[in-house]
Amino acid sequence: MPSDNPRQYQLSAQISASINKQHLFLRFSRPHQVLSSAVLEGGLLWADGLLNLKVPARLSDCEPAEDTLTRYGAGLGCRGTLVGMMTAASMNSFRLAERTAQGIQIQVLATAGLSNARRAGDRAEYRQMISGPEAAGTINLIMVTNACLTPAALVESLLMITEAKAAVLQDAGIVSPVSGGIATGTGTDSVAVVNGFGPE
Repeated sequence: MPSDNPRQYQLSAQISASINKQHLFLRFSRPHQVLSSAVLEGGLLWADGLLNLKVPARLSDCEPAEDTLTRYGAGLGCRGTLVGMMTAASMNSFRLAERTAQGIQIQVLATAGLSNARRAGDRAEYRQMISGPEAAGTINLIMVTNACLTPAALVESLLMITEAKAAVLQDAGIVSPVSGGIATGTGTDSVAVVNGFGPE
């Protein structure tokens, strides 16, 4: 269970992770290629770190999410390009899963909350976009691999992660309060894939 003193994980020779009650932070000793749907620096780019920040379920101030993430990342010592996600889920929900096959390692780091469960096709909540950012019950997933993925493989990884998330929610019987159908995620999920450089 995360505390004020971060727990440390060494994911690879170049990537370390720390987690406490407020954040999950991946620090890269050299830039890594990241493909993500993150709020800050989403898309495909080379990054120096990746932050998953805990925020209140309803944000009281109107500071842009990008500014909040950048400022917090700077406080953690990230001076380069930072990929940033937000969640209202407790960092106590953090889980790390690892698998290795034929020298290829995959690690998935997850935080999850389900108060915002939705099914693909549910009506859009346009009021949120007008009134400002609101992070509620988010599933944030980060995959780290030592494989050197092609651009097509990076995109395929995002697809497979999303399909796996939907399958887990289906197995758990999580229902969207909007449509009454089985949820496939939440309205605020983010996913990121951190590309590797081949076996170390």
